[in-house]
Amino acid sequence: MMELKKIMCLISLTCMVEGQSFFDVIRNYRQTQSNNIPSNYKPERTTYDFIVVGSGSAGSAVANRLSENPKWKILLLEAGGMMNVLNDIPMLVSVFQLTEFNWGYKVEPQTNACLGMINRQCPWPRGKTLGGTSTLNYMIHTRGGKEDYENWAKMGNKGWSWNEVLPYFKKSERFDIPELNNSTWHNRQGHVCVEYVPYHSPLANVFLRAGERLGYPIVDYNGANQIGFSFIQVNMDKGARCSAAKAYLRDQRPNLHVMTNARVTKILFDENKRAYGVEYVRRKKFHQVRCSREVVLSAGTIDSAKLLMLSGIGPKEHLEELGIPVLKDSKVGYNLYEHVGFLGLSFLVNQSVTLLPRQLARPGVLLDYVMNRKGPMTIPGGAEALAFIRSKYAQDERPDIELLFASGSLHSDNGLTLRRALGITDELYNAVYKPIEGRDAWSIWPIVQNPRSVGRIKLKSKDPFQSPIIDPNFFSHPADLEIILEGVKLAINISQSEPFRKYGSRLHDIKIPGCRTLPFGTDDYWRCAIKHLPSMMNHEIGTAKMGPASDVDAVVDPQLRVHGVTGLRVADASIMPAIPTGHSNAVIYMIGEKAADMIKQTWRSR
Repeated sequence: MMELKKIMCLISLTCMVEGQSFFDVIRNYRQTQSNNIPSNYKPERTTYDFIVVGSGSAGSAVANRLSENPKWKILLLEAGGMMNVLNDIPMLVSVFQLTEFNWGYKVEPQTNACLGMINRQCPWPRGKTLGGTSTLNYMIHTRGGKEDYENWAKMGNKGWSWNEVLPYFKKSERFDIPELNNSTWHNRQGHVCVEYVPYHSPLANVFLRAGERLGYPIVDYNGANQIGFSFIQVNMDKGARCSAAKAYLRDQRPNLHVMTNARVTKILFDENKRAYGVEYVRRKKFHQVRCSREVVLSAGTIDSAKLLMLSGIGPKEHLEELGIPVLKDSKVGYNLYEHVGFLGLSFLVNQSVTLLPRQLARPGVLLDYVMNRKGPMTIPGGAEALAFIRSKYAQDERPDIELLFASGSLHSDNGLTLRRALGITDELYNAVYKPIEGRDAWSIWPIVQNPRSVGRIKLKSKDPFQSPIIDPNFFSHPADLEIILEGVKLAINISQSEPFRKYGSRLHDIKIPGCRTLPFGTDDYWRCAIKHLPSMMNHEIGTAKMGPASDVDAVVDPQLRVHGVTGLRVADASIMPAIPTGHSNAVIYMIGEKAADMIKQTWRSR
């Protein structure tokens, strides 16, 4: 009964249990292992065949697949600790972005974006635990479209066309959506669980009907056609989060050793520029571990770039400025892209059909989740459905806008977690959202696809414990802002459609403080509002760009081997040469699966 009481405390965000706040309860759960995923490092072993750095979506997949060869010994290093059982509850996603499970990264103060965030800095959550960011993301599973990967192939990346990556998407997934299970686009025997959210609010169905009224089909966006409306496909196992660790590390083979709380600080190279191991810190002591075959860097777009540069692989001028010996002059940290959108569209309704704390804290709701993994607690932070749409600015056949529907808004938790996770200032929140606390509302986040603004990651110093400089340069290209503006207009059209009119849906029209001089609802007002409340989708990619040797901007080749050195590959979102349509996590699983096969092929006869 006490366990249920603690969960109720976390969900309602208001109570105390045995004198503890809900953050105290989370900290007390810190050491709780979810699904018995072991940390089984053998300290007596100092040499492995392969070392995998980072246990996120790609790293867990690589480690699992390499361990299929019983002759190989694999070490998987993770900077964070074990997962927490409460990570499994989808509704608590924003809560865990405020804990030690998150690296706590923020972008540099922006001049053209994040104006409504504290110090003009948008947070960029990254998972620091076994399973990486797959333990605190919104779990939305999208592959991107055929054109995305045909474009990768046209850039000189042999082996990465749509027909060549599709088998790896399918290989990764354990698909369980009954109405789509017979589709040739899906697989039911993989590791990564994919399903619909078990519960849909009434307004999620309304969103789909509104799309149909506007002439869009209901689609399987991971099938033949992306353009249209759909409930989100998510990485859940019967209503609970299915992280990378749960998918790939739950049943470890004895030749795979996992070490948590081990922060890698450098890749080690010999005089022939061959990677032979890594340096890491655990329990405040530095250690080294060696490998005889390869180091696989899967630390993510931010930390893979950081580790490469700390190890001497990066822009020569930048490394020399910091006193880091240059091993390979390389464009590490460049080519940084993100799907950015707009947080500020809220629509009030006159019926109790959205997600509010008083509804989630009802005993029946909590019991339904604890006992059956059903009900509103299975909704990932309110996200329920999406649409992919081509605007008048679309440059090719791909959709250039995503509309992400949520059965709640920035005020729906009374300002206790979501505003803090997003870094929204008190001034903006209190002016715009506090007046509607306790009222039912829903929202749409318009998100630009194929963004043109490009950023960069640099080191602050050669101290491995300092966070890097992350400058995404949001809206440095004006097209991104205009495409999101087009998405705002589409979202408002949806809100005014007949299905939503039945709920008295109306646009919340209190002005953002920094935009008060502009008439509400004009294009200039929305441009100002978008700059104040951009959404970070946590899809950052590209800082170790994949490309052939002829591509001067490429960091890794199409086999994911780092140019200019041997024994080192990168396998994570950083290798993407261009950002795919939609959300990135499914793509990262695909990269991990494909990377493992390429490594096996290299060492097949050796």
